[in-house]
Amino acid sequence: MTSNAEFVGIDVSKSTLDVACWESKAYRRFSNETKGIQELIEWLKELQPELIVLEATGGLEMPLVAELAYAKMAVAVVNPRRIREFARSIGQLAKTDKLDAKVIAHFGVATHPEARNLPTEEEERLTALMTRRRQIIEMLTAERNRLHSARFAMKERIETHITWLEGELKDLNKEISDFIQQSPVLKEKDKLLRSVPGIGPVTSATILAMLPKLGTLDRQKIAALVGVAPVNKDSGKRQKKRRVFGGRANVRSVLYMAALSASKHNPIIKAFYDHLVRMGKEKKVALTACMRKLLVILNAIVRYNQAFSLLPTN
Repeated sequence: MTSNAEFVGIDVSKSTLDVACWESKAYRRFSNETKGIQELIEWLKELQPELIVLEATGGLEMPLVAELAYAKMAVAVVNPRRIREFARSIGQLAKTDKLDAKVIAHFGVATHPEARNLPTEEEERLTALMTRRRQIIEMLTAERNRLHSARFAMKERIETHITWLEGELKDLNKEISDFIQQSPVLKEKDKLLRSVPGIGPVTSATILAMLPKLGTLDRQKIAALVGVAPVNKDSGKRQKKRRVFGGRANVRSVLYMAALSASKHNPIIKAFYDHLVRMGKEKKVALTACMRKLLVILNAIVRYNQAFSLLPTN
């Protein structure tokens, strides 16, 4: 059976999946659990839509996305900010789960977002490990902040939890490192990425997990995907500063720390950073530019399968 021009929008919540079809105007609701997802998959197999569009919802969509991908269906996961802006642009201010699903389907028809490639089992496993690592760090930060203001009776409990979280983080770091070293593909990419001064094990693992398209896109597209490509905000005679936004925040956060280190220890990035500062650029702006340059270098390294020292310097 061949696909048709049907576009499907799915509004994902913790307990339900609201599904709207653009062409047929069909609408159904499924539970966001194993049984409901399987029922949705069977229903979509009969429809054979051209594209299924979902919002990124902090991970709630991942089980469904994985099942849709394994069912060989074209799936696009879109930044929710784009959906909200699209809804406002068409005058859709009311908000319910059903209306949201319809807006997402309409967005798919209007913009044809790129479908997500099927992740490998290794990519899924590494992504899960890195996601859990980020969650542990967030809990550690919260508990350490609570420790300063906690009453004496609670301090011991918080300290016990902090000790446990630190042990869990140590175990996760070892598991991530072992997992990368046991995979020939990930091991080789990790070696290439870490040949760049400023790129450490956490940055490398995060990029491997969260940016599988590294090396497959050109420099403009990879910068836009991560969210380090400045966007113009000009209108008539009014010219505003270009700013970066959107993209993959988890990659951007580790790239910031890497650029901070590279601006001191990486000869190419350091020279670039010093040049921008001498030209009068604000240090924060110069560092953002270094993030983009560092990402472009990493993209070239993976694309051409060459370590940092072997890359052309021109």
